[in-house]
Amino acid sequence: MSETNPATAEVAAPHRYTAAAAAEIEARWQDFWDADGTYAAPNPKGDLAGDPKLVAKPKKYVMDMFPYPSGAGLHVGHPLGYIATDVFARFQRMTGHNVLHTLGFDAFGLPAEQHAVQTGEHPRVTTEAAINNMKSQLRRLGLGHDKRRSFATIDPDYYKWTQWIFVQIFNSWYDDKAKKARPISELVARFESGERAVPGGRSWDALSAAERADVLGEYRLAYASDAPVNWCPGLGTVLANEEVTADGRSERGNFPVFKAKLRQWNMRITAYADRLLDDLNELDWPEAIKLQQRNWIGRSEGARVDFPIDGEAITVFTTRQDTLFGATYMVLAPEHPLVEKFTPAAWPEGTHDVWTAGHATPAEAVAAYRAQAASKSDVERQAEAKDKTGVFTGAFATNPVNGEQIPVFIADYVLMGYGTGAIMAVPAHDTRDFAFARAFELPIRCVVEPSDDRGTDASTWDDAFVSYDAKIVNSHGEDVSLDGLGVTDAKARITEWLARKGIGEGTVNFRLRDWLFSRQRYWGEPFPIVYDEDGIAHSLPESMLPLELPEVEDYSPRTFDPDDADTSPETPLSRNQDWVDVTLDLGDGRGPRPYRRETNTMPNWAGSCWYELRYLDPHNSEKLVDPEIEQYWMGPRAGQPHGGVDLYVGGAEHAVLHLLYARFWSKVLYDLGHISSPEPFHKLYNQGMIQAFVYRDSRGFPVPATEIEERDGAFFHNGEQVKRELGKMGKSLKNAVTPEAICEEYGADTLRLYEMAMGPLDVSRPWDTRAVVGQYRLLQRLWRNVVDEATGEVTVVDAEPDETTLRALHKAIDGVRQDLEGLRFNTAIAKVTELNNHLTKAGAAVPHPVAESLVLLIAPLAPHIAEELWRKLGHTDSVVHQDFPVADPRYVVDETVTCVVQVKGKVKARLEVSPAISDDELEKVALADEKVVAALDGAGIRKVIVRAPKLVNIVPA
Repeated sequence: MSETNPATAEVAAPHRYTAAAAAEIEARWQDFWDADGTYAAPNPKGDLAGDPKLVAKPKKYVMDMFPYPSGAGLHVGHPLGYIATDVFARFQRMTGHNVLHTLGFDAFGLPAEQHAVQTGEHPRVTTEAAINNMKSQLRRLGLGHDKRRSFATIDPDYYKWTQWIFVQIFNSWYDDKAKKARPISELVARFESGERAVPGGRSWDALSAAERADVLGEYRLAYASDAPVNWCPGLGTVLANEEVTADGRSERGNFPVFKAKLRQWNMRITAYADRLLDDLNELDWPEAIKLQQRNWIGRSEGARVDFPIDGEAITVFTTRQDTLFGATYMVLAPEHPLVEKFTPAAWPEGTHDVWTAGHATPAEAVAAYRAQAASKSDVERQAEAKDKTGVFTGAFATNPVNGEQIPVFIADYVLMGYGTGAIMAVPAHDTRDFAFARAFELPIRCVVEPSDDRGTDASTWDDAFVSYDAKIVNSHGEDVSLDGLGVTDAKARITEWLARKGIGEGTVNFRLRDWLFSRQRYWGEPFPIVYDEDGIAHSLPESMLPLELPEVEDYSPRTFDPDDADTSPETPLSRNQDWVDVTLDLGDGRGPRPYRRETNTMPNWAGSCWYELRYLDPHNSEKLVDPEIEQYWMGPRAGQPHGGVDLYVGGAEHAVLHLLYARFWSKVLYDLGHISSPEPFHKLYNQGMIQAFVYRDSRGFPVPATEIEERDGAFFHNGEQVKRELGKMGKSLKNAVTPEAICEEYGADTLRLYEMAMGPLDVSRPWDTRAVVGQYRLLQRLWRNVVDEATGEVTVVDAEPDETTLRALHKAIDGVRQDLEGLRFNTAIAKVTELNNHLTKAGAAVPHPVAESLVLLIAPLAPHIAEELWRKLGHTDSVVHQDFPVADPRYVVDETVTCVVQVKGKVKARLEVSPAISDDELEKVALADEKVVAALDGAGIRKVIVRAPKLVNIVPA
């Protein structure tokens, strides 16, 4: 039957595997799986408990990163990871595991809210419609999810527990001695008993309720504070650092982001910095992701140093305390709280003109520079710029090691979010400080001896000299000298001196900042927080959860000019006065009292910080998760000392957002005894991206990829030549291909195979619709090896396979098993194809046991056709839980291997020998070979090197 004439072929072969046949088979089996509960994973107890024999199997927990249900639906690039985890989960079921594999929806977020602002339609309506559409698209792919466990973060039954977790974090503090979180009530008890001194020296009883709340706020793991934030007027909300692009704009919407000071909720993730770093060592994650987290956390060891100024001190953190004698000026972040306090009314006598930036007074100069810095992102401020900017504050501080008065500047390259927001500038040995010193005509003093010939007169240098392996010079005072010491010894000596003088100490600093947790939006989880008449925050008791979102008339924050930094947020929730102002009895013994609700909402990251736990016990209304169930699926075990999900697949773009936040929440819940696993995800795998060609016209605008004509290597649209480039796939680029389109033309199994066969899973690859047909033909050949296309009868025979077929079969089994375990799906498909081609070329009916094994091999990859053929082969149970074939070692090893025999380094013979041949036997066979004897031509043998079974190297005398 000709594959190039489908119409004729289908008439002559009514039982051929076609797109129509695939559609019928796939829909029927999907219905069967749903009705049968084929993919239900039993728990050891609870309402999802199942067969004890299944629970007794080794478990495997497989997860995809939470998808956001976009209104645009899926294109073929989206399911890559979902198909991969499905293949792996199916393989694990067939190798004797109780597999938990399900999928929920991360459904809060800006896209639905922005649509609501534009249309007035409630974001829940559009979100639920998008979820239903996505469920339909994913179902068509035959994904084996346990649908009983699915949920969306917008479900009140779900975000009740998101709010509950926030309450646990709010009511906790981090005990630095115990290195863990503890209930805040324990800290209060220590203050009450006097076991722990109250900051400020007063007794706990002497403090007012507001003063106590302020003290506890300095310890709580969730706290509100007035702090510099990333304010985005265009979105009407503040953003976390991770949500701001390198050019200072919002990741979503591309609006300008400004620095502003607002009262916001924060998570004290910095308390866990050391543990977040240390525990990475035990995780099976890509090294690139670990490195990103380590760099983001940014641990550095150094010293805290106090520089006296007007009876107080400016504290700096430095990793080069050995260069203190070289500090000739200081720089504060423009937002530093001490700037205004130490800024004098007039310029000191002798102030350089270049220091004042042309302003009449220090206050005027500082105000102007602060406004300029507020328009830049942290990334922009830290970038190496050609022109260094800054302004003198008019104040001088004292260098504590030599008593020298040094000027204090503000400059945007110093950030309030790192260290103390102040630096000591050692221009001779820091490139940025050197450039700044040159620009502002400041002294440059060498204190680290250069290893080149530039000398120690730094005023003649072209750039800073930076070294961690050199001698310290010009560094001596009345009672301390570092001269002649190496960097390490100098650091130790000066750190000890600082501590003895009470003006500093050795310390550790982190780049990581506390997590900004407030959003001025509607479509997010409401905070379970109310404020009393004194402005003290109280958490709601569990009996009042979930606190559901109220209805509002207007979903938008107050409209702002996107380019105006001088605005402040007004949230949609704040306009619902009946919801905001309430009378409640919080069960604290004070009875009903008036309160005001928190009107910010949580960020969209909140729901995805813990969803791996809800999958375990999704219908539990009494607990976050049953401890026995959590221990079964995620508890620590051999090889996984921190527990967690066995395989977590998703994009690398979440390295320092979702992944870091989820790790933090897990550690808090672990410390408080709610879960047994301090890490959420043991093994992380980042899939690549499916790309697509983008075609652009002469204006640079994308044109529909489906309308492109290719002629002689050039591309045309409506007769006009266009440019082709490889990029993302998406609706805006007019190159999106929907899963439905491929399923209709070839079937879901073909789509699954093609996406897995395109290349290694962790590598990006270009989509080519024309290449899909290759996997379609594989399935057609597989079908023909089992089913007669004319009659529909099974053609396999009850006969023993010959040895050649046995070897082909067991090599395929061995290879496919290893490849599926290692997520090498493309090579697994290649091995299945090779076996199937062998059977096709044999030209005879396929032996029944070989056909069964072939169907089992392809079942994880193409489950619908595998189910159909499994039934046709006489089975009445599903292929999903069948045992995966095991290779017979006798047939995996080649009968013979080729051994190369060299004489004087040149190949003289090739021998077919047993793979198990010994070195001695191989040497005898090689020396007896006619070609080898001729090559030696009677010469003696000095040495024979044998590497059985593949090499013999003979060195003549």
